[in-house]
Amino acid sequence: MKKEIRQVSEDGKTVQITIADERFYVKTETDDKGNITSIKEYPSVTWKAGCYPKGVGYYMWLAKNGWDESQEIMREAGHRGSKVHNGIESLLLGNKVDMSDSYPDGNGVPSELTLEEYEALMSFADWHKETNPKTIAIETTVFNDEFMYAGTIDYICEIEGEKWIIDFKTSQDVWASHELQVSAYKHALEGEHKLGILQVGYRRNKKRFKFNEIEDQFELFKAADLIWHKEHGNTKIFVKDYPTSLSL
Repeated sequence: MKKEIRQVSEDGKTVQITIADERFYVKTETDDKGNITSIKEYPSVTWKAGCYPKGVGYYMWLAKNGWDESQEIMREAGHRGSKVHNGIESLLLGNKVDMSDSYPDGNGVPSELTLEEYEALMSFADWHKETNPKTIAIETTVFNDEFMYAGTIDYICEIEGEKWIIDFKTSQDVWASHELQVSAYKHALEGEHKLGILQVGYRRNKKRFKFNEIEDQFELFKAADLIWHKEHGNTKIFVKDYPTSLSL
């Protein structure tokens, strides 16, 4: 969890902490002296997009595996996705990735790449060689003040003279929520961008990757946003006062 300091008491003994988990982003603005002038809380794109109906296929999968097993499968997939994302970021920064390297999972705990994760990175390298994108930004956080959401774009690049917003996925399917996610990114970023989802470690073709161009689905994202406000509009970010130090 990422902590954001809201304010320190006048005596300096307590500090108010905001925990920004996967549901919220926090934007802190300061003056020239470093004093906090405002703090805004933005629900995450993935949280809002996740309110879009998942479809009968998801519920059939849920019924087949049962609740506990399905949650464990999704947790493991999330950890795998985090490690692959971190590996891709390292490659884009010009680093060499070895098969024995370790990368943080969804809990921030480093572990050695599995063969499956390394093959996903291999497929990304193959896509990069085939596509030859020009990097504009990596892991960029964007905010939309009109609809109050924020998210982190995996990759902004230029391909054959056109700017793209690209999201990396290790899943074998692209769900509607994924399309809403990249559409929301587009409307939190200035300029014209094409939208893409790159599936790495893809098992349904010989290339082992699949690059999908996505149509702008922002109108559907706004519908999911209405559902989010109905179901979660009163949810507050975690705020608590802590002592700045401890002693016995």
